[in-house]
Amino acid sequence: MALPFTLDPASPEPLYLQLRAALERSVRAGVFPGGRLPSSRELAAGLGVSRNTVNLAYQELAADGIVIARPRSGYVVNPGARITPAAEPDTRPGTGPDAGSARPVWLERLVAPAARDELPHIRKPADWDRYPHPFVTGHLPPEAFPGRAWARCLREALAGEHRRHSLQDGIDADDPLLAELICTQILPGRGIHAAPERVLVTLGSQQALHLLAAALVRPGTPVAVEDPGYPDARHILARAGAALRPAPVDDAGLVVGPALAGAELVLTTPAHQYPTNVTLSGARRQRLVALARARDMVVVEDDYDGELRYTGRASPALASLDRDTVVYLGSFSKFLAPGLRLGFVTGPPGLIEALRDLRRYSIRHPPGHLQRALALLIASGDYRRGVRQVRRALRTRWEGTARAVAAHLPGWHVQPRAGGVSLWLTGPAGLDTRELAARLAPRGVLIEPGDTFFLGPGRPRNHIKLGFGALDPARIDQGVALIAAEARRLGVTPR
Repeated sequence: MALPFTLDPASPEPLYLQLRAALERSVRAGVFPGGRLPSSRELAAGLGVSRNTVNLAYQELAADGIVIARPRSGYVVNPGARITPAAEPDTRPGTGPDAGSARPVWLERLVAPAARDELPHIRKPADWDRYPHPFVTGHLPPEAFPGRAWARCLREALAGEHRRHSLQDGIDADDPLLAELICTQILPGRGIHAAPERVLVTLGSQQALHLLAAALVRPGTPVAVEDPGYPDARHILARAGAALRPAPVDDAGLVVGPALAGAELVLTTPAHQYPTNVTLSGARRQRLVALARARDMVVVEDDYDGELRYTGRASPALASLDRDTVVYLGSFSKFLAPGLRLGFVTGPPGLIEALRDLRRYSIRHPPGHLQRALALLIASGDYRRGVRQVRRALRTRWEGTARAVAAHLPGWHVQPRAGGVSLWLTGPAGLDTRELAARLAPRGVLIEPGDTFFLGPGRPRNHIKLGFGALDPARIDQGVALIAAEARRLGVTPR
């Protein structure tokens, strides 16, 4: 096939990124008639590259919403992406319908370039919910959200004595009722006892991580992170200047060993390790806290879904062992809705004061209306009822996914499961889950390749993070069967 572009194998830029940029330019120029892009086989043959290179480029475009993977039809231009053909610019000064539309010179001089690093990003298609089998994480069953109770609390937060707290400028203060309820209703359930001066409300746990990085990390600060681990946390720390040190994870969680030597800060997810879901053992919890005390090291505990446990009892938070050594991050988004974006951090009062100051000069404080409504939801008991409802809905999906994996992928390794919103699968050594993901998307199945969660070069490509929170339970078995069938087509036998 004739193509309007070529790739440069001698360029330091990876071929798949060159292809991604070339395809985007072609899409914007209206090169592809009918909006349909060539198949990966056709494009690979035309360019003399591997299909894996083409599939990676298509995945990047799909993640950015430029193209859509249509089941059994391949990739097409996303009609909702507002893509218009590029026009030849009129270089005459002061001409055209919008004389100020040219790129201002000051942009190059004053705007700092976006931080770039070699760390992989989590990417998901913007239209993930249109796929029949979206095994993606970060989403909860929509029917489990306590919609009526939340709407009632939003109304109550604008009435009577609550109105002032909802609408006033708190400068750097949190809603006092929410702070009190976090201390009396939320933290004790995780074994933590704290006063309001030890708590800061945030726009989710990700903002808490950003504030902590700004407060604790300097260029070159050695920070130990779990490997595999949470990519967004790594980006936040790296952009603050941290020197990231990968710390291995096994079936008992974070390995408390040589990888932590010299670290000034350790980031861990002990309740359900991200992404493997293993729980940090009691012995390792004791060793980690003892090590942190002895070396004056800070431990940041991201308890992003500690209440989503389906077997046995949840372990107390790591911070229950030492509330001054361990800084605890909590989130309401994982139990109510990802879009709610409310969470909190608890730690020594001096740290909370520093984080409060940083927050003031960025957003001042989270919206007062949302804070008061959440406080009323907790006080009414509807928050706890909502958590139980989410847990029941997720348990059904968790059990269905575990059964389907056992039936269709019996030879694959599944990490010990206690809870969470995903399963961590390890396929045969020859499996390339990037290629598998690219082949599954046109068939209506979305999966998250596991190499994204590892640090450094040579990231293993035979892992899958299989999310089940967004799935229709009736479609789980068929979706896993399609994964197994496509793996066999790649020459990788699940058995």
